[in-house]
Amino acid sequence: MKKIKIYSTPSCVYCKKAKEFFRAQNIQYEEVNVAEDEAALREMMEKSHQMGVPVIDIEGEILVGYDQRRLMHALGISA
Repeated sequence: MKKIKIYSTPSCVYCKKAKEFFRAQNIQYEEVNVAEDEAALREMMEKSHQMGVPVIDIEGEILVGYDQRRLMHALGISA
């Protein structure tokens, strides 16, 4: 299974959608709340070069925002 880290905030609707997708697919992920963790925010910005969430790191492949088809492709899930 691929290692997944999602940088998110509690109020982000698209972050919630991404996490719901992971749960529906039984995919484990690490969640980092960048609203509370300044070091994680800096790390996210270094990886994505922006401040918007969600930022999803799938073993070094960085996805910005929630796009279910891109997520499925990155995870090797067929439709």
